[in-house]
Amino acid sequence: MISPVKIWRRQKEIRKILGKTGAIITWTKVLIAGRGFKKYAPYPVVLVRFDSKTKAYGQLVDWDEDDLAIGKKVKGVLRKVREGSDEGIIAYGLKFKPCD
Repeated sequence: MISPVKIWRRQKEIRKILGKTGAIITWTKVLIAGRGFKKYAPYPVVLVRFDSKTKAYGQLVDWDEDDLAIGKKVKGVLRKVREGSDEGIIAYGLKFKPCD
């Protein structure tokens, strides 16, 4: 479990990317997911380069097979990354969504 403190500390990193667009430079599809992510499998994970030359990786959401392409434009979005904890904390994190 991720502590609320770790979630809070990561917010600065997430804000730098949230809403920004970039291009996929590589991707892979997770076919056999770890515990807690099995209901999402299969799902793609992408490495994205932004105009600022920074890079970030994350799960691709709202996708179809045509979106899995090098150079495809994507946008950083905030999505739930796991179910709520016993303390009632729902963890949200950075994911990527294909641009229209």
